[in-house]
Amino acid sequence: MMGGVAKPRIGIIGTGAIGGFYGVMLARAGFDVHFLLRSEFNAVVERGLHVDSVLHGPLVLHPAQAYARADDMPPCDWLLVGAKTTSNASLAPAIIRAAAPGAKVLLLQNGLDVEDQLRPLLPDSLHLLGGLCLIGVHRTGPGLVAHTALGAVNVGYHSGPSAEVEAQMAIVEEGAGLFRAAGIDSQAMPNLHQARWQKLIWNIPYNGLSVLLQAGTTQMMADAASRESVQALMAEVVRGAQACGHDVPPGYAQFLFSMTEKMPDYWPSMYHDFLHRRPMELAAIYERPLAAAKAAGCELPRIETLYHALSFIDRRNG
Repeated sequence: MMGGVAKPRIGIIGTGAIGGFYGVMLARAGFDVHFLLRSEFNAVVERGLHVDSVLHGPLVLHPAQAYARADDMPPCDWLLVGAKTTSNASLAPAIIRAAAPGAKVLLLQNGLDVEDQLRPLLPDSLHLLGGLCLIGVHRTGPGLVAHTALGAVNVGYHSGPSAEVEAQMAIVEEGAGLFRAAGIDSQAMPNLHQARWQKLIWNIPYNGLSVLLQAGTTQMMADAASRESVQALMAEVVRGAQACGHDVPPGYAQFLFSMTEKMPDYWPSMYHDFLHRRPMELAAIYERPLAAAKAAGCELPRIETLYHALSFIDRRNG
């Protein structure tokens, strides 16, 4: 029970590194968690989900409530979408089938306007929220997740049946409360769009440069030239955010830079996508922020150059 009411039922749509980690943490905290899987279904049914975490130690969820089809899932009050933004359009039918009436759909994804792509495909009765994960996590095999750093999730309301700000923030607080109950730091964000821009301050430099330089964060932070590139890219993201009307707290970019310096070595998700020849999330992380800044009369030449280089690599890799 949470505050005298039954705990909500949680569905994980896309049980990769993100969905696997948070799903296991929520299940360990006593939540009723159901996992939708594709290629890894058999492995997870046989062996469960395993998270090797530097912060929490080895975690095993076996048996895991796993499903190969959304039709077989019970109706869920919260749906956490951990799949890549590149597959959002194809996820809508699964979300609709697994959703309880009035369910809250939380996109645990990187990039800008990712909710806008999904919203028209969902019924108006579903709440759509965005979750920004500050975490170092990646898959190491079917049902196997390595968690190397951090873990916080910031949550904001995008759209849905709640029109009043107060009602929206109550839902956002409920979402943050799920993570806090699982021992994960979680903040309610009053402005999701601003929060997404703030997350890009980290994602734009480190994701792209990891692919371009074939380097993890430790190597990047140890080299004077790449440090300078990271800081110049960060400064451009801040400029873009401000041009779009979003204030970034003074010193926030420096805070992320210093935080990365103290982190264990981390290879961002875009590097893993490149390595496994999966499409990179270039639209959400580069194309849309560039277009938004341009529409506001702001050119971001360094980010644009990085985006063009990554697009070339992505096409050649595909």
